[in-house]
Amino acid sequence: MTQASGSKRKISPLAKPTPAHRTADRLLCLGIEGSANKLGCGVIAHEPSASGSGKATKVVVLSNVRHTYITPPGEGFLPSDTARHHREWVVKVLKEAVTKAGVRMEDLHCIAFTKGPGMGTPLQVGALVARTLSLLHNIPLVGVNHCVGPDIEMGRQITSSHNPIVLYVSGGNTQVIAYSQQRYRIFGETLDIAIGNCLDRFARVIGLRNDPSPGYNIEQEARKGKRLLPLPYGTKGMDVSLAGLLSAVEAYTQDKRYRSWAQLPDAGKTETDIITPQDLCFSLQETTFAMLVEITERAMAHVGAKDVLIVGGVGCNLRLQEMMGIMASERNGRVFATDESFCIDNGIMIAQAGLLAFRMGQTTPIEKTSVTQRFRTDAVHVSWRA
Repeated sequence: MTQASGSKRKISPLAKPTPAHRTADRLLCLGIEGSANKLGCGVIAHEPSASGSGKATKVVVLSNVRHTYITPPGEGFLPSDTARHHREWVVKVLKEAVTKAGVRMEDLHCIAFTKGPGMGTPLQVGALVARTLSLLHNIPLVGVNHCVGPDIEMGRQITSSHNPIVLYVSGGNTQVIAYSQQRYRIFGETLDIAIGNCLDRFARVIGLRNDPSPGYNIEQEARKGKRLLPLPYGTKGMDVSLAGLLSAVEAYTQDKRYRSWAQLPDAGKTETDIITPQDLCFSLQETTFAMLVEITERAMAHVGAKDVLIVGGVGCNLRLQEMMGIMASERNGRVFATDESFCIDNGIMIAQAGLLAFRMGQTTPIEKTSVTQRFRTDAVHVSWRA
């Protein structure tokens, strides 16, 4: 026996939040990041300034929780395995972020998620979680560009840099950027692989650990290097090429003078004309970073900028910051950078960009929340800047 259509209506067991839960003087946003091997959730608050003038906003980081998918030495992270990690950890990371923030889901004014660029399957995990929370709690969504959100806007907020040239260096991007007319304009970029990808791949070649990150371990070993080996210098005007350089530094591991980690203890005592893994790390860093400093200086000269903001995971590298600082000081400029808690992928940066867009009336309808692996930095309308 069938029942007439519409005679019964399904009732959700979850109570719909009322607007009274959300106060107008304090805006809250949950950010979800999962574009690569870092899964992060964070809650940020925008509050009126203490002066009560209404002209400034106080930004408060309420929580910033992250979990990293780490593979064994010599292995990279595949999209399918990375997505599996995100699915296994997302509920725990999300609960911890909300608990540490001391808020309820009903208090949130919006949920921001990484729309792209990034690895497709991991991106889908974050988008799915954001859509689910939005439907359950009736909270607007804001899709965020990973380049603009986690790096540029949070970097500007933390360092108080007003309008710098931005060097964006990460596992998936290498770009020199300047702001103009509500767009972040790309002045130069990599023509093949990103600097972070270059470092990661080389770390696998020489057998460095992936914990805490390949780039960090290369930085530590480079400090022990004593020999600067010749490598291709691939600047192409405002752009750089890193693939040939990577092939060249990998070729040194086949040189008869090269000594692996296992051969180093004995070789160091009896031989002088040798090439060590530390020498290769040192040479790779010095050459690639010099290329990045050069194209950044060209962008500064072009727009007349004095300051540089280094963002992205590779931006944590102290040697890169030092080399950039030497160049900037010669131009009477300054270098701004953040530490690993903010320059490495995390949810709070997504939340910051999402809340800035939300305050300008920008939201993302459910039907537009699909992710894209290729989402250009200069495709974003930066409505929150003049």
